[in-house]
Amino acid sequence: MLVIGVAGTELTAQERDWLQHDACAGVILFSRNFASKAQVAELSASIREAAPRPQLVCVDQEGGRVQRFRDGYSALPPLDGFGRRYATDPAAALKLAEEHAWLMAKEVLASGVDLSFAPVADLGRGNLAIGNRAFSEDPGVVAEFTRAYIRGMHGAGMPATLKHFPGHGSVLADTHFNEAIDPRPLDELRANDLVPFVAGIDAKADAVMMAHVKYPAVAPEPAGFSKRWIEEILRGEMHFRGVVFTDDIGMKAGEHPGGVKGRIDAHYDAGCDAILVCHPQLVEDALAAVEGRKLNTMALAGLIGRGALGWDGLLADARYDAARNRQEGLA
Repeated sequence: MLVIGVAGTELTAQERDWLQHDACAGVILFSRNFASKAQVAELSASIREAAPRPQLVCVDQEGGRVQRFRDGYSALPPLDGFGRRYATDPAAALKLAEEHAWLMAKEVLASGVDLSFAPVADLGRGNLAIGNRAFSEDPGVVAEFTRAYIRGMHGAGMPATLKHFPGHGSVLADTHFNEAIDPRPLDELRANDLVPFVAGIDAKADAVMMAHVKYPAVAPEPAGFSKRWIEEILRGEMHFRGVVFTDDIGMKAGEHPGGVKGRIDAHYDAGCDAILVCHPQLVEDALAAVEGRKLNTMALAGLIGRGALGWDGLLADARYDAARNRQEGLA
């Protein structure tokens, strides 16, 4: 199934047509799609009304520099601050991270959006794309925070997505703009980058997002194109039974000699359930690429619509103001 990007704050006629396609299972929203709380709720509703089947509406609302909805929403701090606090008060840091997850998820759900792709389970070891999006460089510490963050999201009623499997934090290159190659052997990855993912799966994470990173000591292709990573390691050895998302196919490190169709075929053949087509200019080619392919139309059903109260219900929750004040004090 495809999760597509749209261009603006309202759907165009062409985008409504895209949503009629059997392969379209959802829409991912960005800052370009946001003007206000009311507008994003209206856009989410119009996406659902325009489609003949349930649609997953999602966003990246991590906090820090990756926060697509801002005006009227809590100014969420980046995750690395919790890691620094952990050094002096681990229990308080984990409690604050769990609250961060709850607050983020409650606000997103109040907007009629099903999920934010979180938590980042990567290690903070200098990657240009990850940076302060990671809790810590220490695998054990990130594992603890991953569990806490999932508790907070689940407590708010939102599914949790571990990203970016099997670990994006220990290679320098930013996969938005460059190929990324991590030469380490699998044993080293198991002892480091995979540790938070093991913890997250044990904590009942609902989904995993793949990294556009090559690990040539394990498999020659990027992880999202790799049966070795998805079918053998993630599903076979780690017993993950949730949804596997790709990262955005428009990223430089996700390129394929077969173009858009080559990327999509490689992801599906490797075992991915849902493919992110974030750039609207790629959607037509992506829809054409899946013609004739048998798709699991129910793959995303469990991630959709877990019962948001809306903004009125959230604002009436005594916990909300206290959580918002604490988290904004950390930003």
